[in-house]
Amino acid sequence: MSKKRFIQTAKEVINLEVKALQNLKKNLNSSFNQAVNEIIKCQSKVILCGVGKSGLIASKIAATLASVGTPSFSISASEASHGDLGMISKKDILILLSNSGETSELRNIIQYANRNKILLIGIVSKKESVLYRASDIKLITPKVIEAGGIIPTASTTAQLALGDALAIATMKYKKFTKIDFKKLHPSGSLGAQLTTVEDIMVKGSNIPFVNENLKMNKALKILTEKKLGILIVRNKNKKTNGIITDGQIRRFSQKNLNFQSLRVKEIMTKRPVSIDKNELAAKALSLMNSKKITSLIVNNKRKPFITIGVIHVHTILQSNIS
Repeated sequence: MSKKRFIQTAKEVINLEVKALQNLKKNLNSSFNQAVNEIIKCQSKVILCGVGKSGLIASKIAATLASVGTPSFSISASEASHGDLGMISKKDILILLSNSGETSELRNIIQYANRNKILLIGIVSKKESVLYRASDIKLITPKVIEAGGIIPTASTTAQLALGDALAIATMKYKKFTKIDFKKLHPSGSLGAQLTTVEDIMVKGSNIPFVNENLKMNKALKILTEKKLGILIVRNKNKKTNGIITDGQIRRFSQKNLNFQSLRVKEIMTKRPVSIDKNELAAKALSLMNSKKITSLIVNNKRKPFITIGVIHVHTILQSNIS
Protein backbone atom coordinates (compact mmCIF):
# COMPACT_ATOMS: atom_id res chain seq x y z
CA MET A 1 0.00 0.00 0.00
CA SER A 2 1.41 3.41 -0.96
CA LYS A 3 1.79 6.27 1.50
CA LYS A 4 -1.03 8.06 -0.28
CA ARG A 5 -3.31 5.12 0.48
CA PHE A 6 -2.35 5.29 4.16
CA ILE A 7 -3.45 8.91 4.26
CA GLN A 8 -6.70 8.01 2.52
CA THR A 9 -7.36 5.34 5.15
CA ALA A 10 -6.68 7.85 7.92
CA LYS A 11 -9.16 10.29 6.39
CA GLU A 12 -11.81 7.57 6.12
CA VAL A 13 -11.38 6.66 9.79
CA ILE A 14 -11.59 10.30 10.86
CA ASN A 15 -14.64 10.91 8.66
CA LEU A 16 -16.46 8.00 10.30
CA GLU A 17 -15.66 9.37 13.74
CA VAL A 18 -16.65 12.92 12.80
CA LYS A 19 -19.98 11.59 11.52
CA ALA A 20 -20.52 9.76 14.81
CA LEU A 21 -19.87 12.96 16.75
CA GLN A 22 -22.22 14.97 14.52
CA ASN A 23 -25.00 12.42 15.10
CA LEU A 24 -24.29 12.42 18.83
CA LYS A 25 -24.57 16.19 18.95
CA LYS A 26 -27.83 16.07 16.97
CA ASN A 27 -29.44 13.53 19.29
CA LEU A 28 -28.66 15.11 22.70
CA ASN A 29 -31.87 15.48 24.70
CA SER A 30 -33.25 16.08 28.19
CA SER A 31 -31.66 12.85 29.45
CA PHE A 32 -28.30 14.60 29.27
CA ASN A 33 -29.61 17.37 31.56
CA GLN A 34 -30.93 14.72 33.96
CA ALA A 35 -27.56 12.98 34.07
CA VAL A 36 -25.68 16.22 34.78
CA ASN A 37 -28.14 17.21 37.52
CA GLU A 38 -27.75 13.83 39.24
CA ILE A 39 -23.94 14.02 39.07
CA ILE A 40 -24.06 17.52 40.55
CA LYS A 41 -26.31 16.35 43.40
CA CYS A 42 -24.28 13.22 44.13
CA GLN A 43 -22.94 13.29 47.69
CA SER A 44 -20.81 10.19 47.21
CA LYS A 45 -18.95 8.81 44.17
CA VAL A 46 -19.53 8.39 40.47
CA ILE A 47 -18.46 4.91 39.39
CA LEU A 48 -17.94 3.98 35.74
CA CYS A 49 -17.67 0.59 34.13
CA GLY A 50 -17.46 -0.91 30.67
CA VAL A 51 -16.08 -3.96 28.94
CA GLY A 52 -13.12 -4.05 26.56
CA LYS A 53 -12.55 -0.76 24.75
CA SER A 54 -15.60 0.71 26.51
CA GLY A 55 -13.88 -0.13 29.79
CA LEU A 56 -10.88 1.96 28.76
CA ILE A 57 -13.19 4.85 27.88
CA ALA A 58 -14.90 4.44 31.28
CA SER A 59 -11.51 4.85 32.99
CA LYS A 60 -10.77 8.00 31.01
CA ILE A 61 -14.17 9.56 31.81
CA ALA A 62 -13.72 8.74 35.50
CA ALA A 63 -10.29 10.40 35.47
CA THR A 64 -11.71 13.49 33.77
CA LEU A 65 -14.59 13.80 36.24
CA ALA A 66 -12.19 13.40 39.17
CA SER A 67 -9.83 16.02 37.75
CA VAL A 68 -12.59 18.64 37.75
CA GLY A 69 -13.87 18.02 41.25
CA THR A 70 -16.30 15.08 41.00
CA PRO A 71 -15.02 12.08 43.01
CA SER A 72 -15.00 9.24 40.48
CA PHE A 73 -13.29 5.98 39.63
CA SER A 74 -13.75 3.06 37.28
CA ILE A 75 -14.09 -0.62 38.10
CA SER A 76 -13.40 -3.75 36.08
CA ALA A 77 -16.55 -5.48 34.85
CA SER A 78 -15.04 -8.92 35.35
CA GLU A 79 -13.71 -8.15 38.84
CA ALA A 80 -17.08 -6.66 39.85
CA SER A 81 -18.59 -10.15 39.87
CA HIS A 82 -15.81 -11.36 42.18
CA GLY A 83 -16.14 -8.92 45.05
CA ASP A 84 -15.67 -5.44 43.58
CA LEU A 85 -19.43 -4.80 43.68
CA GLY A 86 -18.74 -3.99 47.34
CA MET A 87 -17.13 -0.75 46.16
CA ILE A 88 -20.54 0.55 45.09
CA SER A 89 -22.80 2.07 47.75
CA LYS A 90 -26.44 3.12 47.56
CA LYS A 91 -25.46 6.81 47.48
CA ASP A 92 -23.23 6.35 44.45
CA ILE A 93 -24.07 6.89 40.80
CA LEU A 94 -23.20 4.06 38.45
CA ILE A 95 -22.47 4.81 34.78
CA LEU A 96 -22.25 1.77 32.49
CA LEU A 97 -20.89 2.01 28.94
CA SER A 98 -21.72 -0.54 26.27
CA ASN A 99 -22.28 -0.01 22.57
CA SER A 100 -24.59 -3.02 22.29
CA GLY A 101 -25.97 -2.89 25.82
CA GLU A 102 -25.95 -6.69 25.86
CA THR A 103 -22.45 -7.41 27.14
CA SER A 104 -22.73 -10.43 29.44
CA GLU A 105 -20.14 -9.16 31.94
CA LEU A 106 -22.38 -6.19 32.75
CA ARG A 107 -25.48 -8.22 33.65
CA ASN A 108 -24.46 -8.88 37.26
CA ILE A 109 -23.64 -5.20 37.77
CA ILE A 110 -26.98 -4.12 36.29
CA GLN A 111 -28.85 -6.55 38.56
CA TYR A 112 -26.91 -5.37 41.60
CA ALA A 113 -27.69 -1.71 40.83
CA ASN A 114 -31.40 -2.36 40.24
CA ARG A 115 -31.73 -4.57 43.32
CA ASN A 116 -30.08 -1.97 45.58
CA LYS A 117 -31.77 1.05 43.96
CA ILE A 118 -28.45 2.56 42.88
CA LEU A 119 -28.93 5.25 40.24
CA LEU A 120 -27.88 3.74 36.91
CA ILE A 121 -26.94 5.86 33.91
CA GLY A 122 -26.56 3.84 30.72
CA ILE A 123 -24.46 5.02 27.77
CA VAL A 124 -25.68 2.72 25.01
CA SER A 125 -26.66 2.73 21.34
CA LYS A 126 -29.38 0.03 21.22
CA LYS A 127 -32.79 0.85 22.67
CA GLU A 128 -33.86 -2.79 22.71
CA SER A 129 -30.91 -3.80 24.91
CA VAL A 130 -30.80 -4.97 28.53
CA LEU A 131 -28.75 -1.93 29.59
CA TYR A 132 -31.16 0.52 27.98
CA ARG A 133 -34.19 -1.03 29.66
CA ALA A 134 -32.51 -1.24 33.08
CA SER A 135 -31.09 2.31 33.15
CA ASP A 136 -32.72 5.09 35.18
CA ILE A 137 -31.22 7.65 32.80
CA LYS A 138 -30.58 6.59 29.22
CA LEU A 139 -27.88 8.37 27.19
CA ILE A 140 -28.07 7.22 23.59
CA THR A 141 -24.97 7.12 21.44
CA PRO A 142 -25.51 6.91 17.66
CA LYS A 143 -25.40 3.67 15.72
CA VAL A 144 -22.18 3.90 13.75
CA ILE A 145 -20.02 2.26 11.13
CA GLU A 146 -16.78 1.26 12.80
CA ALA A 147 -13.47 1.84 11.06
CA GLY A 148 -12.34 -1.39 9.43
CA GLY A 149 -15.86 -2.71 9.88
CA ILE A 150 -15.33 -4.35 13.27
CA ILE A 151 -12.93 -2.39 15.50
CA PRO A 152 -14.55 -0.14 18.18
CA THR A 153 -13.52 3.29 16.91
CA ALA A 154 -16.42 5.56 16.01
CA SER A 155 -18.49 4.11 18.87
CA THR A 156 -15.79 4.69 21.49
CA THR A 157 -15.13 8.18 20.12
CA ALA A 158 -18.80 9.00 20.71
CA GLN A 159 -18.67 7.53 24.23
CA LEU A 160 -15.56 9.56 25.04
CA ALA A 161 -17.08 12.81 23.75
CA LEU A 162 -20.26 12.23 25.73
CA GLY A 163 -18.22 11.61 28.89
CA ASP A 164 -16.22 14.80 28.30
CA ALA A 165 -19.48 16.71 27.84
CA LEU A 166 -20.82 15.38 31.16
CA ALA A 167 -17.60 16.38 32.95
CA ILE A 168 -17.42 19.89 31.52
CA ALA A 169 -21.13 20.61 32.04
CA THR A 170 -20.76 19.51 35.67
CA MET A 171 -17.58 21.56 36.08
CA LYS A 172 -19.21 24.73 34.75
CA TYR A 173 -22.24 24.37 37.02
CA LYS A 174 -19.97 23.95 40.04
CA LYS A 175 -17.92 26.98 38.91
CA PHE A 176 -14.76 24.91 39.14
CA THR A 177 -11.95 27.41 38.47
CA LYS A 178 -8.33 27.26 37.35
CA ILE A 179 -7.36 27.63 40.99
CA ASP A 180 -9.43 24.56 41.92
CA PHE A 181 -7.87 22.69 39.00
CA LYS A 182 -4.38 23.62 40.19
CA LYS A 183 -5.06 22.08 43.61
CA LEU A 184 -5.75 18.73 41.95
CA HIS A 185 -2.82 19.01 39.50
CA PRO A 186 0.16 20.23 41.56
CA SER A 187 2.88 18.48 39.53
CA GLY A 188 4.29 18.51 36.02
CA SER A 189 4.15 21.16 33.32
CA LEU A 190 0.40 21.64 33.83
CA GLY A 191 1.00 22.39 37.50
CA ALA A 192 3.63 24.96 36.53
CA GLN A 193 1.28 26.64 34.06
CA LEU A 194 -1.37 26.94 36.77
CA THR A 195 0.95 28.15 39.53
CA THR A 196 -0.59 31.17 41.20
CA VAL A 197 1.11 34.26 42.55
CA GLU A 198 0.23 33.16 46.09
CA ASP A 199 2.02 29.83 45.57
CA ILE A 200 5.45 31.41 45.12
CA MET A 201 5.27 34.90 46.65
CA VAL A 202 7.45 36.08 49.55
CA LYS A 203 5.22 36.64 52.57
CA GLY A 204 5.08 37.33 56.30
CA SER A 205 8.20 38.61 58.02
CA ASN A 206 10.18 38.34 54.76
CA ILE A 207 8.31 41.28 53.20
CA PRO A 208 10.53 44.44 53.34
CA PHE A 209 8.00 46.83 54.91
CA VAL A 210 9.04 50.34 55.98
CA ASN A 211 7.03 53.21 57.40
CA GLU A 212 6.75 56.26 55.15
CA ASN A 213 8.33 58.50 57.82
CA LEU A 214 11.36 56.29 58.40
CA LYS A 215 14.70 57.89 57.50
CA MET A 216 16.60 56.35 54.62
CA ASN A 217 19.67 55.44 56.69
CA LYS A 218 17.49 52.97 58.66
CA ALA A 219 15.49 51.92 55.58
CA LEU A 220 18.73 50.87 53.84
CA LYS A 221 19.45 48.38 56.63
CA ILE A 222 16.07 46.74 56.01
CA LEU A 223 16.77 46.69 52.27
CA THR A 224 20.05 44.85 52.91
CA GLU A 225 18.50 42.47 55.44
CA LYS A 226 15.52 41.37 53.29
CA LYS A 227 17.58 40.95 50.09
CA LEU A 228 14.71 41.59 47.67
CA GLY A 229 16.01 44.81 46.16
CA ILE A 230 12.87 46.74 47.09
CA LEU A 231 11.15 48.41 50.03
CA ILE A 232 7.35 48.41 50.46
CA VAL A 233 6.27 51.73 51.94
CA ARG A 234 3.26 51.88 54.29
CA ASN A 235 1.50 54.64 56.23
CA LYS A 236 0.50 54.53 59.91
CA ASN A 237 -2.63 52.51 58.98
CA LYS A 238 -0.41 49.88 57.31
CA LYS A 239 -1.76 50.68 53.88
CA THR A 240 0.77 50.53 51.05
CA ASN A 241 1.30 53.87 49.37
CA GLY A 242 4.66 53.49 47.66
CA ILE A 243 7.70 51.44 46.68
CA ILE A 244 11.45 52.06 46.55
CA THR A 245 13.80 49.98 44.40
CA ASP A 246 17.54 49.58 44.79
CA GLY A 247 18.00 51.17 41.34
CA GLN A 248 16.04 54.20 42.50
CA ILE A 249 18.22 54.45 45.60
CA ARG A 250 21.45 54.38 43.57
CA ARG A 251 20.26 57.10 41.22
CA PHE A 252 18.91 59.30 44.02
CA SER A 253 22.02 58.96 46.22
CA GLN A 254 24.24 60.15 43.37
CA LYS A 255 22.27 63.39 43.10
CA ASN A 256 21.61 64.15 46.78
CA LEU A 257 24.35 64.44 49.39
CA ASN A 258 21.82 64.39 52.24
CA PHE A 259 20.16 61.25 50.89
CA GLN A 260 20.36 59.16 54.07
CA SER A 261 18.66 61.81 56.20
CA LEU A 262 15.63 62.00 53.89
CA ARG A 263 12.37 60.29 54.83
CA VAL A 264 11.21 57.31 52.79
CA LYS A 265 8.13 59.11 51.48
CA GLU A 266 10.30 61.79 49.91
CA ILE A 267 11.83 59.43 47.37
CA MET A 268 9.28 56.60 47.02
CA THR A 269 7.32 55.92 43.83
CA LYS A 270 3.62 56.31 44.53
CA ARG A 271 0.89 53.90 43.37
CA PRO A 272 3.16 50.88 42.84
CA VAL A 273 2.12 48.16 40.40
CA SER A 274 0.36 45.28 42.16
CA ILE A 275 -1.32 41.96 41.38
CA ASP A 276 -3.98 39.83 43.05
CA LYS A 277 -2.74 36.72 44.87
CA ASN A 278 -5.03 34.43 42.83
CA GLU A 279 -3.68 35.47 39.44
CA LEU A 280 -1.47 33.03 37.57
CA ALA A 281 2.27 33.53 38.01
CA ALA A 282 2.54 33.60 34.20
CA LYS A 283 0.35 36.72 34.20
CA ALA A 284 2.61 38.31 36.81
CA LEU A 285 5.62 37.65 34.56
CA SER A 286 3.84 39.19 31.60
CA LEU A 287 2.95 42.27 33.67
CA MET A 288 6.55 42.67 34.81
CA ASN A 289 7.81 42.43 31.24
CA SER A 290 5.32 45.03 30.01
CA LYS A 291 6.15 47.46 32.84
CA LYS A 292 9.89 46.67 32.68
CA ILE A 293 10.07 45.92 36.41
CA THR A 294 11.38 42.93 38.38
CA SER A 295 8.98 42.78 41.34
CA LEU A 296 5.27 43.12 42.03
CA ILE A 297 3.37 43.89 45.20
CA VAL A 298 0.77 41.21 45.94
CA ASN A 299 -2.61 41.95 47.46
CA ASN A 300 -6.09 40.55 47.83
CA LYS A 301 -8.40 42.37 45.40
CA ARG A 302 -10.91 42.86 48.21
CA LYS A 303 -8.24 44.86 50.09
CA PRO A 304 -6.15 46.44 47.33
CA PHE A 305 -4.05 48.67 49.62
CA ILE A 306 -2.96 45.92 52.01
CA THR A 307 0.19 44.17 50.82
CA ILE A 308 0.32 40.45 51.66
CA GLY A 309 3.33 39.45 49.57
CA VAL A 310 5.99 40.23 47.00
CA ILE A 311 6.74 38.26 43.85
CA HIS A 312 10.08 38.57 42.05
CA VAL A 313 10.85 37.71 38.44
CA HIS A 314 13.67 35.35 39.48
CA THR A 315 11.28 33.28 41.60
CA ILE A 316 8.91 32.92 38.66
CA LEU A 317 11.67 31.85 36.28
CA GLN A 318 13.06 29.36 38.82
CA SER A 319 9.59 27.76 38.91
CA ASN A 320 9.87 27.03 35.14
CA ILE A 321 7.11 29.48 34.29
CA SER A 322 7.37 31.41 31.04
